[in-house]
Amino acid sequence: MSKTRKTLDDDMGIPIGVKIEADIPGATTEDPIAGLSPAIEYRDLRQWLAIADELGEVEIVKGANWQEEIGMAAELVLRSDTTPCVVFEDVPDTLPGSRVLINFFGGERKSMTLGFPTGLSKLELSEAARRQYLGKLPTISPRYVDDGPILENVITGDDVDVTVFPTPLWHEEDGGRYIGTGSYNITRDPDDGWVNCGTYRVMIHNKKQVGFYISPGKHGRMMRDKYEARGESMPVAIVVGDDPLSFLLGCSEVPQGISEQDIIGGIRGEAVEVIKGRVTGLPIPANAEIVLEGFVEPGNRRAEGPFGEWTGYYASDIRPEPVLDVKAIYHRNDPIILGCPPLRPPDEICRFRAVMRSALLRENMLHAGVPDVTAAWAHETGNARLLLGIAIKQRYPGHAAQAGHVAAMCHVGAYCGRYVVVVDEDVDVSDLEELIWAAISRSDPATSIDIIKNAWSTPLDPRLEPKQREQGDYTNSRAIIDACRPWHWRDEFPKVNKPSPELARRGREMFGYLLRKGSTGQNVINK
Repeated sequence: MSKTRKTLDDDMGIPIGVKIEADIPGATTEDPIAGLSPAIEYRDLRQWLAIADELGEVEIVKGANWQEEIGMAAELVLRSDTTPCVVFEDVPDTLPGSRVLINFFGGERKSMTLGFPTGLSKLELSEAARRQYLGKLPTISPRYVDDGPILENVITGDDVDVTVFPTPLWHEEDGGRYIGTGSYNITRDPDDGWVNCGTYRVMIHNKKQVGFYISPGKHGRMMRDKYEARGESMPVAIVVGDDPLSFLLGCSEVPQGISEQDIIGGIRGEAVEVIKGRVTGLPIPANAEIVLEGFVEPGNRRAEGPFGEWTGYYASDIRPEPVLDVKAIYHRNDPIILGCPPLRPPDEICRFRAVMRSALLRENMLHAGVPDVTAAWAHETGNARLLLGIAIKQRYPGHAAQAGHVAAMCHVGAYCGRYVVVVDEDVDVSDLEELIWAAISRSDPATSIDIIKNAWSTPLDPRLEPKQREQGDYTNSRAIIDACRPWHWRDEFPKVNKPSPELARRGREMFGYLLRKGSTGQNVINK
């Protein structure tokens, strides 16, 4: 065995900066993210937009209407990783200067958003985020300031009007305009004061009221239920436009009791600047674009929905949901709505959730004590929830079953999961075709599938039976597919029909030009 294997870190993966000599004589594996020094170069959405523009990945569209045209454009661009970020300006009949930005997570700006150089694969980007950020969870508490761009316009009383902003009708069957898609809600736990930032859809009811849906079990929902049980008003600040890093953390399964604002500060190496909300006292980002502030009164509900959700369905229909009475609106001059509407997967949401949630999934499994998890991927087709791929280096009988069950029921995997496929370390779990090939060639339907019942789901799950919905039974089942070489005869399993790493490398060097679209070059091979 190689001497360098003694330097492996806790998760039995490849450590930063270490070359690992493979068990095959003469083969080596370089750590592709060794020595990376991440740096978040932006502090607000406008700085991010300027950097994305320098990358040549921003398009401006003027005059598109909110009633139909912005949603039509979103349906086109959000599905591809190669399409640009789009900023909609001069939206008719809306606040002059206000804008909508969509498709922030694509192209080279994906790596830029997370502070890494371009050129990383999606699996490498996820692993870099895990090692540098999510595995460490560095924290720096927010710093209160007396002023900031968010205070350029403060609107209260009779002047409050949420409808002036260019909020699109994202999908043609939606029950209203959803101002909150690339947003997050700031709430405070009434017991211990813990501040949570969570992303939940936000629908405009009228000038002074918005509704937001939160699935059972989410941190914001647990806080809301506490206020409701006590008959107390719940203070809420909804950040409609902020920098992409803050939004990504609002979408992620951060451990209970830790504020996303603290983690954002830790990742940046400096505190997030916040102002004290004039109505609620909540910490509002000083550099945000638009913030709605107010209270949810116990029992105050209005019909909300339907909304085309991340599952690809209008699964939650129309239900009474809590209403936020907006007491104040803060916004910058020429404010920007960050739009991130869910479409039928895969889409932009799938792309960024896959990167972030896969990193968190591997980290959850590490802390649960599962050894030798070499990779984890929450697949875009399942919107980073419904299909999880786990690669392991098998160490003992039952290792694959352990990995599958932990992945399905850890915090990241537990909510609205469906299938977990566990494979050997030679399979690229981020490649959907390769994962399915392993699943159908290395598993046996009669003996390789475990079923978990009564698992945590959501009203957004399209497969819930009508009777379950009526009873409030938001549970489903999970399938754990062991697609590893069977432990007791793994050495007798047929070899994979693929070239050795050395031969594959030589092939890429000699004939890689053939993969370039439209290539007319000719290589002369001298014998």
